[in-house]
Amino acid sequence: MEYDLFEELQGKNVLVTGGGGLIGSRVVAQLRGLGARPVVLCTMDSYPERVYRDLFGMGAGGEDVVVGDVADEVLVRELVRGCDFVVHAAAVADVAACTRDARSAIRTNVTGTQVVLDAVAGADRVRRLCFVSSASVYGNGNPEDWASPDPGKRALRGALEFVYGRTPPRFVEDAPLRPLSVYANTKVFGETQTALVLRAVGTSYSVVRYFSVYGDPQIIKEGSHSWVVAWFTARAALGLPLQLNGGGEQVRDFVHVDDVAAATVRALVAPAAHNEIVNVGTGVPTRIREVADLVRGHFPGVAVTETPMPPGDPLGGYASVRRMEQLLGWTPEITMPEGVARYVDWLKRMPQAVPGWLQAESVARP
Repeated sequence: MEYDLFEELQGKNVLVTGGGGLIGSRVVAQLRGLGARPVVLCTMDSYPERVYRDLFGMGAGGEDVVVGDVADEVLVRELVRGCDFVVHAAAVADVAACTRDARSAIRTNVTGTQVVLDAVAGADRVRRLCFVSSASVYGNGNPEDWASPDPGKRALRGALEFVYGRTPPRFVEDAPLRPLSVYANTKVFGETQTALVLRAVGTSYSVVRYFSVYGDPQIIKEGSHSWVVAWFTARAALGLPLQLNGGGEQVRDFVHVDDVAAATVRALVAPAAHNEIVNVGTGVPTRIREVADLVRGHFPGVAVTETPMPPGDPLGGYASVRRMEQLLGWTPEITMPEGVARYVDWLKRMPQAVPGWLQAESVARP
């Protein structure tokens, strides 16, 4: 089955927008391993050049790496014309950054998406586009979704309330969307526009809604509150207290970046994923406070402190994974404790991955 599923990629050109970043670079690596010829389009300006080269394995001078803007119509049209598949992952993907500079986020996430869709719609060669979306489109979900007479749901609700003190919603793909941030709003646009544009011309597409992605070589950005595993581990390695925004009661479904990349490649070629939206998560709810506990298990004695809830940060929930299992024929392989342990081990081997501005905070701390 594996051979049959991925045979369609062998020798094919695949454009990966945003392919220089953490997730995109993993998608590119998997595509190469399957015999495809990925072409990366990325601005390569979100991190220092050494991060792209040394951590993500993306050198700006490679013949398959094009440094450019996803909103550049001429460039995108030229790249799409030579490709058989497209993974559209380019985005300002940080919630805080999108909130601080909404216009920049809209230019990349909205205008850039429209440019890619127009190019794909005008290119007969493209077999499928996979649009990368986010679980942020669900917001906090709908508490009424749990008011069900179904005894199985009542039992699950009781178990989760016992563990978490409240009922975290389980997000199903056809649930109403309730974006709470600029970033989430741009992803709602991207999903809707992908369907509108590509259905009209008969080009296949799939949408993958990533839940909380983590894993090495993820590195934190100043002024961001995303990527909590990386944040907690970097702070713990420096002896800094772990900051629990809003008390750390938010619930997330953490999915390792290697699993995310695997799901994305499957969504690009799986016949059942044609014109479908698929959650990419584990189906396991985890509180932020639990993540802190996992990290502290590797750094005994590290303190925690409670900090205010950032704007646009949802209370969250976890993924319904039934559609993912059915359409992609796949489930994630890496558990949360294993993934955290991997990240801790990686950061201990790569202490230079801790940014200098955070190290300065550690030195300045009394």
